[in-house]
Amino acid sequence: MASLKIIKFPDPVLQRRASSVEVIRPEERALVDNMLETMYLNQGVGLAASQVSVLKRIIVVDVGGGPIDLINPAIAARIGSEKAKEGCLSLPGIMVPVRRAKKIRYKCLNRDGKLTEGEAEGLLARAIQHEIDHLEGRLIIDYVNPVKRFFLKKKILKNPQP
Repeated sequence: MASLKIIKFPDPVLQRRASSVEVIRPEERALVDNMLETMYLNQGVGLAASQVSVLKRIIVVDVGGGPIDLINPAIAARIGSEKAKEGCLSLPGIMVPVRRAKKIRYKCLNRDGKLTEGEAEGLLARAIQHEIDHLEGRLIIDYVNPVKRFFLKKKILKNPQP
């Protein structure tokens, strides 16, 4: 396994939509393994392939119950909602409140290409929704009002992270 470079805002790749994975090959499985290693090394709870400059619909999450990889994830149902502060490995030092579903039902492929359905709630649901946002080119700063977004972007650009 290898650690990958996490790209930071304002890298334009972060605002692009990822493509579906048509066939799961050894390269995709290796990417999942490398994404997990990268996420753990950076003390994250989730990571999207687009955050490591790969525009494929692959995410990994681990909120304490063990690693989960989701390929071509889609949310089938959203239940309830709550607002909580979120951070992002691609926006170091930034925390913003984001309203998300408390519980979700999702569908995806696993690393073996098997269609999988699941439910998630709490932090796991939040992490999955956050990472799916990355696959759509959406960032947590897109959830704040335009004035706050302007100042957050200014702060980020003033103090760029390597």
